[in-house]
Amino acid sequence: MPIAIFDLDGTITHRDTLFPLVVRQLARPNPLRLLRLLRVVPATVRFAFDHDRAALKQSLLRATLRGTARDALNAACREFVTDTIAHRCFADALAAIRRHRDAGHHLVLMSASVDFYVPEFGRQLGFDEVISTGVAWNGDRLDGTLTTPNRRGEEKAIRLRALVAARNDGDTFAYGNSDSDLPHLRLAKHGLLVNGSVSARREAAAMGVPCAEWS
Repeated sequence: MPIAIFDLDGTITHRDTLFPLVVRQLARPNPLRLLRLLRVVPATVRFAFDHDRAALKQSLLRATLRGTARDALNAACREFVTDTIAHRCFADALAAIRRHRDAGHHLVLMSASVDFYVPEFGRQLGFDEVISTGVAWNGDRLDGTLTTPNRRGEEKAIRLRALVAARNDGDTFAYGNSDSDLPHLRLAKHGLLVNGSVSARREAAAMGVPCAEWS
């Protein structure tokens, strides 16, 4: 059974999903909670020097959503995902997912975003498997510490190899939108960079990865 792997942010959705979800959750019911974003400023400054996206993501979650009850967060994520699929996804991406599903391919959603909401995208979009960055809980309250490597860049290539080995099928389709997706796109038999930046398209061309624009 061929494997079809889709990135989430910028590939299926128009843009990043984690920060909008955080802002939406903070603003309800009290917009003053948005002031918690000020706690992320030191991590943002560090990121300008070390470019450690995992550390920045962890700092964001711990500074803003730490202590959120699981049931409340799950409900907010369901609403957010439903709204995003309805209004902020590329029609071509949704059509590609349907084509692979109708063909009987094994659908995998692989995202660097976190596992308290990416699986909900997978459920609502009909994916068979979800790979995302793990986040720790303290009982039924979100802790925010990352529990897995950030599923980005070479980490996605590692996960693709593991998928191929586990399923014993090298017929792979993969879709991503940024230069950080190129390590796994180049490994796929049918990799496609969609809506990439000029530099990402240039790098993809050098690797022999085709490009497309999704509307």
